[in-house]
Amino acid sequence: MFLDYAEIFVRAGKGGDGAVAFRREKYVPKGGPAGGNGGRGGNVILKANENLHTLLDFKYKRKYIAQDGQPGGKSLKDGKSGEDLIISVPVGTIVKDFETKEILYDFTKHGEEFIVAKGGKGGKGNSNFATPTNQTPRFAEEGKPGEERKIILELKLIADVGLVGFPNAGKSTLISTISAARPKIADYPFTTLKPNLGIVKYKDYKTFTVADIPGLIEGAHLGKGLGHQFLKHIERTKVLLFLIDITSEDIVKDFNILSSELAGFNESLLQKRKVIALTKADLLPEDERRKKKSEAESELPTGDKEILVISSVAGYNIQKLLDRLWLELNG
Repeated sequence: MFLDYAEIFVRAGKGGDGAVAFRREKYVPKGGPAGGNGGRGGNVILKANENLHTLLDFKYKRKYIAQDGQPGGKSLKDGKSGEDLIISVPVGTIVKDFETKEILYDFTKHGEEFIVAKGGKGGKGNSNFATPTNQTPRFAEEGKPGEERKIILELKLIADVGLVGFPNAGKSTLISTISAARPKIADYPFTTLKPNLGIVKYKDYKTFTVADIPGLIEGAHLGKGLGHQFLKHIERTKVLLFLIDITSEDIVKDFNILSSELAGFNESLLQKRKVIALTKADLLPEDERRKKKSEAESELPTGDKEILVISSVAGYNIQKLLDRLWLELNG
């Protein structure tokens, strides 16, 4: 099960209290202060893990509390610090403060760490408070509480290519053809209800990643259909691959609606490199395919780049599409 949003509570450990103690040695009836310091409370640390691909774990556990520091001891013995609590999150996770919605951290690489709540400082033992006028202080400092906060975890897939298209445009079929990903495929809208990430093995052991995400509908940027659940996942992609059903009654209108939805969500998406492909070519005869392609190229903003006509089912022009994507990614 894929989950890309979670709200959790985190609390760092409390610092240990300082100790009140005195030296008790033979022949030293009135030893000086010897209370140790309390240990630091454990931090709550988020750490990116490339082997995780969902926030599902946070559906079942929503409270995370680090270990408290130990109190100081006798004979100037300091308390042990609390262990840090390390929470693994997928690469691509954005951390936000629940109250302010401020972005606290954005994980983009495996192994990155972020201290989301700092442990409390340990209290000082009475040995720290001796003065010439008070050589036997009978007080110590209490440990400080650890930081606590409620946070939002939001996962955005990191992929080289993002597939953009209406439901049932052939996105899932394409990604299953060019990668090892196996999304559910059927002849009805919204077959894909969760993002799928596929690794494409290109020539000479080169690879790139493609994200197949639930299809757009008109009004998606306002949250209609799968709305923002889809759109946020293409913000990190380098290239957008527009997939439009070649049997559509108005290919230009379909492209304009898709572009409008992207702009409505984030105008910068339209600045990304794009490739346009007409899918399901196996459903039309050759002369009609050429006509549809010519009409589309005359009206769409292709930047003098060819619109591709493909069929994932028949394998038609798939290698040509991969060559084009590789060129866009590395051009």
